[in-house]
Amino acid sequence: MNGHLILLRHGQSIWNQENKFTGWVDVDLSQKGVEEAEIAGQKLKSVKLDHVFCSSLLRALRTAQIALESAGQNHIPITQDQALNERHYGDLQGLDKAEVAKKHGVEQVQKWRRSYTLAPPHGESLKDTFDRVTPYYYKEIEPLLKTGKTVLIVAHGNSLRALLKELDKISDSDISGLEIPTGIPMFYGENK
Repeated sequence: MNGHLILLRHGQSIWNQENKFTGWVDVDLSQKGVEEAEIAGQKLKSVKLDHVFCSSLLRALRTAQIALESAGQNHIPITQDQALNERHYGDLQGLDKAEVAKKHGVEQVQKWRRSYTLAPPHGESLKDTFDRVTPYYYKEIEPLLKTGKTVLIVAHGNSLRALLKELDKISDSDISGLEIPTGIPMFYGENK
């Protein structure tokens, strides 16, 4: 990889703020999420971006747009694709996380959220997310990096975890401990 890869989890969404399972439900950023995107853009000011990839969901697109504006680079092309979407939470989408934990138990909810292979009812496992994120990365994003381009990916906690699992060769068991904070650009491969 000759270019530079920057990963950015979208800013806090309204449903993050309300502690709801979001998945593919298309909710907007909270005010804090807008501010996180602006701050992320400030951190990207000194970086010349060539291309931005983001999921098809509004919270990722708005984060990308706000960050680019804040970085003074709103002319950079953005490619959206649902391959980068958050993990689909199935029957849990829209439900309060604390209520789900009361009903099904904290341990079960933790397994649904963090296990690599276990999916919530009618939803995706992290492995399912991995199986759509990684082929897209190799087909669409890696070729740009190989030509020396600087690419920003604005996506979600689980789609970025899936990508990092591949790039860093993280084991199925260790991936459960990886947390990705909202609104903080991660310069991949630097300081390693």
